[in-house]
Amino acid sequence: MSKIIAIANQKGGVGKTTTAINLAASLAALEYKTLVVDADPQANSTSGLGIDPKGVETSVYECMVDGVDVKDAIRPTEIDYLYVLPSHIDLVGAEVEMVSIERREEKMKEALQDITGDYDFIIIDCSPSLGLITINALTTANSVLIPVQCEYFALEGLGKLLNTIKIIQSRLNTYLEIEGILLTMYDVRLRLSNQVVEEVRKHFKSIMFNTIIPRNIKLSESPSFGVPAIAHDAESKGSVSYLNLAKEIVDKNGV
Repeated sequence: MSKIIAIANQKGGVGKTTTAINLAASLAALEYKTLVVDADPQANSTSGLGIDPKGVETSVYECMVDGVDVKDAIRPTEIDYLYVLPSHIDLVGAEVEMVSIERREEKMKEALQDITGDYDFIIIDCSPSLGLITINALTTANSVLIPVQCEYFALEGLGKLLNTIKIIQSRLNTYLEIEGILLTMYDVRLRLSNQVVEEVRKHFKSIMFNTIIPRNIKLSESPSFGVPAIAHDAESKGSVSYLNLAKEIVDKNGV
């Protein structure tokens, strides 16, 4: 069975998509068959893996709303062992369309149930909200990885997200665990970055990853080439950090 990890934080700009793309690519580099599910209408994971969202005819939207077979929507990437279930802007309408559907929180879980044995890891890139699509992702996942940027207001909203996770654990997905809190956009030169690290460590040491993702130009520019950082510059600090994170997750899960 696949290990399904949702990457979630309702705050925007914390590195969710960067983490989804580069963690998945690092797991693929370690030869684990990995699927990225792009559950964000902005479709940045889709384009960041070299697929033009405008050319996507069958996406996660059709799988959730229309019951299209997910195997017909999954696309290979240029990286061995790495696949993507793409998104496009129609996903914005899915929340509205699903409101009246029975068991609407389980539509993603139903869509993915036939392929959970086909991949070692499934990484879900959530949108920056706690709406119905994100709730679907958390209902589907075994665990949730929470990126937190090393900036002012970093912990703002974290309590709300943890509260939402508790509600989902009690009502929709009793098996949901917190995979860990991942600190992103760390700048060793900034006192503020170091203060945030200490603050998160103080409150959440037991669920914090050892790996911290630095600010890195290669991480920032690789999406414009439609490839993960590991394919853009495998020796950059960003690539090495995500490879370390992948190894940490593999070790933690005893895969």
